[in-house]
Amino acid sequence: MAAADRSSSIVEYFGGEAGYRCGYCKNVTGNLSHGMWAHSMTVQDYQDLIDRGWRRSGKYVYKPIMNQTCCPQYTIRCRPLHFQPSKSHKKVLKKMLKFLAKGDSSKVAGDEEPMDSHREDALACSFVLKNESDISQSELKPLSVEETERVETDDNNEEEEMKKEVTMKKVESEPPQTCVDKDSAGSSERSDSAKLVHTTPKPGKGADLSKPPCRKAKDIRKERKLHKLLQNQPHTLEGSPSQVEPPVLLSQNSKSKANQPKSLEDFIFVSLPDDATHQLEFTRFLCDSPLEAENPPSGPDCGYGSFHQQYWLDGKIIAVGVIDVLPYCVSSVYLYYDPDYTFLSLGVYSALREIAFTRQLHEKASELCYYYMGFYIHSCPKMRYKGQYRPSDLLCPETYVWVPIEQCLPTLEHSKYCRFNQDLKAVDEGCIKELGRVRVLHKRTVMPYCMYKKRRKGPSDEASVQQYASLVGQTCSERMLLFRS
Repeated sequence: MAAADRSSSIVEYFGGEAGYRCGYCKNVTGNLSHGMWAHSMTVQDYQDLIDRGWRRSGKYVYKPIMNQTCCPQYTIRCRPLHFQPSKSHKKVLKKMLKFLAKGDSSKVAGDEEPMDSHREDALACSFVLKNESDISQSELKPLSVEETERVETDDNNEEEEMKKEVTMKKVESEPPQTCVDKDSAGSSERSDSAKLVHTTPKPGKGADLSKPPCRKAKDIRKERKLHKLLQNQPHTLEGSPSQVEPPVLLSQNSKSKANQPKSLEDFIFVSLPDDATHQLEFTRFLCDSPLEAENPPSGPDCGYGSFHQQYWLDGKIIAVGVIDVLPYCVSSVYLYYDPDYTFLSLGVYSALREIAFTRQLHEKASELCYYYMGFYIHSCPKMRYKGQYRPSDLLCPETYVWVPIEQCLPTLEHSKYCRFNQDLKAVDEGCIKELGRVRVLHKRTVMPYCMYKKRRKGPSDEASVQQYASLVGQTCSERMLLFRS
């Protein structure tokens, strides 16, 4: 026996609750979960808990009863080290850059995305927003914004790319040619056995291969512009191979570089024009939560714990994101934002910034390489957008192993509750094996459950302790302190 250690997690388990109203399907009593109150919690314990399907809202930590609740909630994580922003993500980033650089706040119809951005479980939070005068300039971290011309649409890049193609064709001293799609570029290298015989099909039996294929208007316009540029291009690069080789290499290198997809950092950490209309800055500081802050030498510079990330626009706070920095991940909790700036899609934008932040932390703490987005709820269409942050994984609710979301979606289309692990023999490796080893805090004294059970007076609580231990797993049950009165 020993006295309670301040560094230990202390929890009070409440068991399975009666059904309550679901915020997704609006079922009055369909939402079912287990819950416990975290008086204190270490970052390692919380990391292990969310890897078993738990999630916190303030100091309340809960786990949906997946095979019974009306809208099963699957823990989802993104792999930031391999993340590439999608087309819709780039739209949000460009929209923010254009707004900051030029003050353009135009709204595009149908361009809005869900604004909760995996903060669907947000509750009241005990934080106070600071006024501008309370923040020192040293705390403010400016958002960099790229030069104005880089926040324009890609139309200008298309014309520039065609000019490079003109240079390359002239260097090779070839006559003007029509553009060929990459997918069909290898058709000229087919073997004799793969030759196509063009025959005129009967009416209604398919396309006539003896006629030119249908083409997109955009491709036709691009070809016409390219042909015009080729005709107007002066013939100055003709000559010996030694004279034309350097321009060819330069053109190819420049085209190769231009064709590389922009990374997330290319959109976020870029230079702000001197005449930018707006300035976006950030502050980050520890906030009140059950997680005990830690700052080990091998950890990230900010340490582990719960943080507020404030978004300041021209000295005015417009959003506050709450994140938990844990040993293996950044876990997004929720986001508050000013509804006047809904047109900036702040939920999506903040998620992208947090992914970039996770990458930064990984540089110092190599094991920190995941971004947890809360719960993915396939049965609720408006919550499916979390699956767009790829690559990502869903947690199997029975064996607690991670499965790529692409493998999970087909089964979720047929059943809202699914076991993702296809190995039918696989079991929960972290399940409770020795109930007597569960740590209990009773009358300010720490003891194993086997000893507490002998001292306990009154009805047995073994069923409740067994349920608690099976849900948190053997490791956490032997490390956390289960409060017993």
